[in-house]
Amino acid sequence: MPARIYALANQKGGVGKTTTAVNLAACLAEAGERCLLVDLDPQANATSGLGQRANGHSTHDLLDGAPLRELARPTGFPNLDIVPSKPDLAAAAVQLSTRAGGERYLADALAGAATDGYGYVFLDCPPAFGPLTVNALAAADRVIVPVQAEYYALEGLSQLLGSINLVKARLNPGLAVAGILLTMVDGRTRLAADVEEELRRHFGDLVFTTSVPRSVRLAEAPSHGLPAIAYDRRSSGAQAYWKVAMELVDRS
Repeated sequence: MPARIYALANQKGGVGKTTTAVNLAACLAEAGERCLLVDLDPQANATSGLGQRANGHSTHDLLDGAPLRELARPTGFPNLDIVPSKPDLAAAAVQLSTRAGGERYLADALAGAATDGYGYVFLDCPPAFGPLTVNALAAADRVIVPVQAEYYALEGLSQLLGSINLVKARLNPGLAVAGILLTMVDGRTRLAADVEEELRRHFGDLVFTTSVPRSVRLAEAPSHGLPAIAYDRRSSGAQAYWKVAMELVDRS
């Protein structure tokens, strides 16, 4: 049975896309689901956040037609594999924009039996609505949209949802938003409460019930090459992502 494929997308940087991709994959892997993380960001933060380096094959090769089974590799965490990224992926983005049908290269790479054996595939997108993000949206079943609890959150979100609908209309009719995830919430501030209230008023049940707090331990984990549940499972960030992962299962 093919995996459920989720793209983590937001054209803004610093909203928690990579943190969310790494930690949802790790939580579901710990829950017994076989998961694959595909790092589509040339900065390769998801790769390093799991203690990996792309010394050989990378996502660039996947977009060049190499079979997924030759590129996915174990991370050292049970049930969790990765297709790592490296800086040369930026060149692939340029190439995709000039190729006929370049928007569907990733969809073709993940089609059919390619993802058999995985329960979930997470696509960590770069912070721009360019060829790599479009490829992820064309390949995904659902989109998870991390949104930072800040003043301009709603403005950027409306633009992103419009772009997702454009990809849905032109490339991927089955695409839908799995949920909007509020991240980096500072519960001590009125601003965070106001942003959350506004999001829930506009989008209702589309917003995950759980929000992710600002957490020192969550911020430290990537520098150790560990997801939060491996670094400090009792931390508020690790516990929040576990709850989000269970919500995602319920929404699947």
